[in-house]
Amino acid sequence: MLAIIEAAGWPIWPLILASVLSVAIIIERFISLRTTEIAPRGLLEKTVQAYRQQGANNEMIDLLAHSSPLGRIFAAGLRNAKSSREIMKEAIEEAGRATVHELERFLTALGTIASVAPLLGLLGTVIGMVEIFGAQTPSGGNPAILAHGISVALYNTAFGLIVAIPSLIFYRFFRTRVDTLVIEMEQQAVKLVEIIHGERP
Repeated sequence: MLAIIEAAGWPIWPLILASVLSVAIIIERFISLRTTEIAPRGLLEKTVQAYRQQGANNEMIDLLAHSSPLGRIFAAGLRNAKSSREIMKEAIEEAGRATVHELERFLTALGTIASVAPLLGLLGTVIGMVEIFGAQTPSGGNPAILAHGISVALYNTAFGLIVAIPSLIFYRFFRTRVDTLVIEMEQQAVKLVEIIHGERP
C-alpha cells in the first residue's frame, strides 16, 4: 500500500483524507439511523396509553423527549395537548424540522466527497500528465520521470473513483433511509394528534 501511495505522488493525500472522512461518516450514519433508535416500534401505543392513564405531565413528557427523535416529536405535541389541533400540529412540525435536520447530519459532507473525489483524481491525472510532458526533451525522455508521471496519472484516477463510487452509493442509501423515517414519523405524529383530539379511537 505504501508503494502505491509513493507511486501516486502527493495528489493522493487529499483523496486519502476524503476516504477516511467518507468511511467515518458511513459508520456513524449506520449507527445513528437505525429504525429502533429513531422511531421505536410501538412508541405511539405506549405514549397514548400513558397519556390516557396519567395525562401529559412533565415527568412523562421529559422521559418521552429523551427516549428517541420520534419521542421528541411526540413530547412537543403533548406539551400542547390542551391547545387547539392547529397549535399542537404546529409544535409537532417545528420539532419535526429539527429532527429532520439532525437525521441529515453529515449527509451533505458525504455527497460532497462523492462529487469532489473524481475531481481530485482528475487533478492527479493532470499533474501526472504535466510530469510526463515535462520529462520530454529534444534529446529524448527520462524513462524514470515518464514512468512516475504515468503512475501519478493512473493511480489518482483510480483512487478518485474508488472513493467516489461507494460514497455516492451510501449517500443515496442514507438519503432514502432518512426519507423513509421522516414519512413514518409524520404518519405517527398525525395519528397522535387525531387520537388526542378525539378524531381517531
